[in-house]
Amino acid sequence: MTVPLLTTERLLLKPLQAEDAAQIQTLYPRWEIVRYMVATVPWPYPENGAEYYVNNVALPDVAKGIAWFWTIRRHETPDELMGLICLYDEDDNNRGFWLAPEWQSQGYMREASIAATDYWFNTLNKPLLRAPKAAINARSQRISVSSGMRLVRTEKKAYVSGELESELWEITRDEWNALQRS
Repeated sequence: MTVPLLTTERLLLKPLQAEDAAQIQTLYPRWEIVRYMVATVPWPYPENGAEYYVNNVALPDVAKGIAWFWTIRRHETPDELMGLICLYDEDDNNRGFWLAPEWQSQGYMREASIAATDYWFNTLNKPLLRAPKAAINARSQRISVSSGMRLVRTEKKAYVSGELESELWEITRDEWNALQRS
């Protein structure tokens, strides 16, 4: 299944392409973004980190049909990448995202998250979405809460910034669709 273009009121979620790595490389390697990423993310971020990730992890997983990746862009500036959102058909890790700090606190990630979550449930027909996150990541928690998700588990996990309390949030397709109708 190819990854489709998704649109929201203000955003274009364009399927990730190899050429997006250059913009990702300029935006992503910032402490504000990577500190709550899983410890497998290299830090300091290498000069070819985005190119390696896009071409050797993300796009191959898309080709295998186990992942869906989108770049996040505004309608007004469709060539300018703001962040990334992905879905993974993996136990306890179905949605992840990051947004450049200059675009945060404007509702963009919530908007992108709604579009991706709806795709997960109503196009891919998945019954459950689970999203892990560092417990200290309040912005990400707010997106989960506002999306009707519930906290189901806490544990310690290794992040770029060290070992932290980690939370697992979830919502079912029925809960999601009921929330969207209300």
